[in-house]
Amino acid sequence: MTAKREKPVYKRILLKMSGEALVGNQGFGVDPQIVRAIAEEVKEVHDLGVETAIVLGGGNIFRGVAVTAQGMERVTGDLMGMLATVINAIALQDALEKSGVFTRVVSAIEMREVAEPFIRRRAIRHLEKRRIVIFAAGTGNPYFSTDTAAALRAMEIKADVILKATKVDGIFDADPVKVKGAAMFKEITYLEVIRKGLRVMDSTAISLCMDNKMPIIVFNLLRSGNIKRVVLGDKIGTIVKV
Repeated sequence: MTAKREKPVYKRILLKMSGEALVGNQGFGVDPQIVRAIAEEVKEVHDLGVETAIVLGGGNIFRGVAVTAQGMERVTGDLMGMLATVINAIALQDALEKSGVFTRVVSAIEMREVAEPFIRRRAIRHLEKRRIVIFAAGTGNPYFSTDTAAALRAMEIKADVILKATKVDGIFDADPVKVKGAAMFKEITYLEVIRKGLRVMDSTAISLCMDNKMPIIVFNLLRSGNIKRVVLGDKIGTIVKV
C-alpha cells in the first residue's frame, strides 16, 4: 500500500533564524554539528516541494549593536554584522549541499567570489528551479536589522509566510525564561505586538509585514521536526496576522 504523501500548506516560505541558532554549546561561532542538523530539517521541507529562502542573523560572530554601545561608529558596527551573516550563510550552504540540496548564497553587499549579488528576478528563478536561496548581508544598509531584511526579502520574492525560528515555543506576554507562568499567544495581530512591546521582530519589520499582510509564524527551532510541522500546517507556535 502506497503511503499518503504529506501536503504542505505553503508553496514558498522565508525562514528567519538568528545566528545564535548555529552556536550549539560552544557559546560562539559556528558548530558544524548544529549546522548539519538544521540543514537536514530544511532539506525535509525542501523535499516536500516547498520553495525555501533563508535569512540568518550574525549575532553568533558579531553584534553591531553591542559594540556601538561601547563607542564604535554605528555604521561600522552594522557593516561588520552584515559580513558575519555572510559567514553563517556559507556555513549553512556547505551543510545543505552536502545533504544533496542545490543552494545559492545571495548577498546584498557585492562580493562575487563568495556569493551572488542580490537580483530579485534571479533569486525568484533559483527558487523556481528548486534551489534553496540564503539571503546574506541584511539589506546592505546600516540601521536595518536582519529581521527587517527578512521581511523585505519575503515581500520581494512573494513568499507565503515568514517562519521565525526561536529558542521558545512562540510569543509570550513576558519572557518565559525569566517569568514563570508566562502565557503564550496562539494568535496575535501586528498592532498588538507593537502596542504590547513584544520582542518578536523589531518595529520596522513588524510594520512592513503589517502593511503588506505578510503572516509571521514564531516557533521553537530547538524541537526537532518543527520546521516541517509548521509547513504542513500543524498548529504550533504563534501566528502574527491582521
